[in-house]
Amino acid sequence: MPSASVECQLNPTICRRMLIAYLIEQIPRPNNPALEEATGWPRRTVQDIIAKGLPGHGTKVEFIQEGVRHNDGYYLLRDWGSFDSTWVKNNLSSICQVLEVSLD
Repeated sequence: MPSASVECQLNPTICRRMLIAYLIEQIPRPNNPALEEATGWPRRTVQDIIAKGLPGHGTKVEFIQEGVRHNDGYYLLRDWGSFDSTWVKNNLSSICQVLEVSLD
């Protein structure tokens, strides 16, 4: 179990990026509405993290187009980049605590 000191050291901006990467990998067919619902964050925040925040860490996310509208589809995590997926999964409760997000 992570110690309280881990939470004190975690950067909320990085935590948001790690959480979105984690959710893209975990939620079946994750799209913006699903990610907004899971986090409670506004649409623009989720979009900015995917478009700008994750690429800065080498994280590769692909949008899989379905349907006729440009936003019909879901995200697929191709590469975690500089994030250690095992560390994120093992410290998910600390990440959520820093962000005041509950994934229940």
